Amino acid sequence: MASVWPRASMTDKIDFANRMGKAMTALSPDLNRDYFMRCLEETANIGNTKELTLSDMVRTCVALQAGAASHDE
Repeated sequence: MASVWPRASMTDKIDFANRMGKAMTALSPDLNRDYFMRCLEETANIGNTKELTLSDMVRTCVALQAGAASHDE
C-alpha cells in the first residue's frame, strides 16, 4: 500500500525508484530514478493514500509525466 511509502527506509525507496526508472525509461527518458523518487514522495504526501497501491502511484507518476510532455509540445 502507498501509505507505507513515507515510512519506508531510504534504501528501499531508492531501490524501488531505481527499478521503476530502469523499467520506464524506454517509455520516456524523463521517467528516471530521480523523477520517480520526487513524484512518489509528492504523491504519498498529498493526502489520504490508504486506498492507493504503489502500482497506483507509479501509474499516476507516468500519467503526470505524459501530461507534462504533451503540454511541452
